[in-house]
Amino acid sequence: MFPDDVKRIALSPQRGFGLPMALFVITVLAVIVTVMGSMQTTSGQSSVLHIQGKRAFYAAESGTEAALNVLLPPDGSPGRACATSPFFTATFTAPGLRGCSVSVSCVQMTVDGEDLYTLISQGSCGTGLDQASRTLEVRAR
Repeated sequence: MFPDDVKRIALSPQRGFGLPMALFVITVLAVIVTVMGSMQTTSGQSSVLHIQGKRAFYAAESGTEAALNVLLPPDGSPGRACATSPFFTATFTAPGLRGCSVSVSCVQMTVDGEDLYTLISQGSCGTGLDQASRTLEVRAR
C-alpha cells in the first residue's frame, strides 16, 4: 500500500497529559474571573461610600452655614440664643443632598469678656450599609 521509499511513522501511545492540563487551565481561569468579579463589587461599594461621605460632609457644612445665619444674622439683628439643643436641624430636599439630614448643636462660652460660639454639625446621608456621616466643628465670635 505504501511505496517502499516512504517510511512509516510510528505513533507513540498517548499518556493523557492534555486532560489534566485543560482542567488546570480552566480552574485557574475560573479563579481569576471570580477574583476580578469580587474586586469589581468591592470597588463599586467603595465608590458609593465615598460619594455618600462627600454628601454627608456637604450636608454638615451647609448646616453649619445655616446655623451661623441663625446665630449671627448678616443684617446685624440679634440672633437666636445658643441654649436650645439641638440648635438647628434640617432634612435636605435639594437634588444634590436629597436624603441627607443635619443636626447642629451650639455651645457658648465667654473668654475675656468676649462671647465665643462653637457649632458642632453632624451631617448624615444614606441608610443601612450605605450610610455615611461627617462631623464638622466651627468656632465663631
